[in-house]
Amino acid sequence: MGGAFVAAAVLARLGGRIGLPTIPLFILAGILLGPHTPGVVLVSDPHDLEMLSALGLVLLLFYLGLEFHIDDLKAGGRKMAIAGGVYLALNVGAGLAFGFALGWGTSEALVLAGVLGISSSAIVTKVLVDTGRLGNPETKPILGIIVVEDIFLALYLAALQPILSGADSLSAALLDGGKAFGFLLVLALAARFGTRIIGRLINTPDDELLTISFLGAAVLVAGVSEWFGVADAIGAFMVGLMLGSTTSGKRILKLVHPLRDAFGAIFFFVFGLSIDPGDLPGVVWPVLIAVALTLVMNVSAGLAAARIYKFGPEPAANIATTLLARGEFALILATMAAAAGLDARLSPFIAGYVLLLAIMAPLAAKQSNWLARILPGGKSGGAGGDAGASGASVP
Repeated sequence: MGGAFVAAAVLARLGGRIGLPTIPLFILAGILLGPHTPGVVLVSDPHDLEMLSALGLVLLLFYLGLEFHIDDLKAGGRKMAIAGGVYLALNVGAGLAFGFALGWGTSEALVLAGVLGISSSAIVTKVLVDTGRLGNPETKPILGIIVVEDIFLALYLAALQPILSGADSLSAALLDGGKAFGFLLVLALAARFGTRIIGRLINTPDDELLTISFLGAAVLVAGVSEWFGVADAIGAFMVGLMLGSTTSGKRILKLVHPLRDAFGAIFFFVFGLSIDPGDLPGVVWPVLIAVALTLVMNVSAGLAAARIYKFGPEPAANIATTLLARGEFALILATMAAAAGLDARLSPFIAGYVLLLAIMAPLAAKQSNWLARILPGGKSGGAGGDAGASGASVP
């Protein structure tokens, strides 16, 4: 574990000197020191750091929930639902069509629909933090789309599980989906109506006790969420949503910051450990086509979200590039596909696709002003990077 922290820090510091974002460098550290690359093998089995990786994801999404206040959901719930629905329709639909076009099989196509359709909540969160855009107006629809995706993710996994396992019981699939939806509803009601009670329970002037309390709450609810068939990340997000609206919210935001950074780095490092570079050449063309398709769909979704919110070209470009990355959900699907005995090309395809987008997305987000220039209305928007994000809107 110590070696993982040091390796991630050294590579990130070196990359930072030439302006590279930290996410792909943390992943590269995992690849170089993992079991699939010649040389020093720091961690021979990625499962050795599985719990730390899960904690990193939980803390990343918990932090996201703290930043995303319940008032934002109440004020823009309808627009967020529409923007999220459009994003899913474009990306999941394109992924399904791409899967059938490859001809690997129906089950494989359903897996690829999820892989190409769902953004990485962890990477999106990190990109927003690294680019300093948490306060931008377009960040609300970005986070709204992430919430819609996570709700869809819970239902999609519940529906896909019996298909991959060969189960033919519709009632079992409906039961799993009902459990997931019911638990999400309970969390949503607690976030909407229970903030005052939760605030009293967790409030304490002692930083040590407050840290133990919010960390325990986030991890516990994340674990219970997983038992109900909901992604642990969305459970942690909902806890952050609840606590962010309490009187302790600002203190929690400050206290969780170093924990988020440390264990978030481990999450991306472990992701790198799971990638075998030797498997990638055989699927290079499908990966490149899928990446190009995702770029087109994300730009389309960014323009659609900008139109819904009456934003200009720069916020549209920020939405498109920030949501570009794919990650933890794709890796979950790769694991499920391998366990179900699906086409052996799926795992290396998913690894290559996710790795390429994990590298591209932070770089594209930092240079989104270039995309803004070629979007409709972009020529008159100037080249001011994020400068127009807060005020550029179109009639």
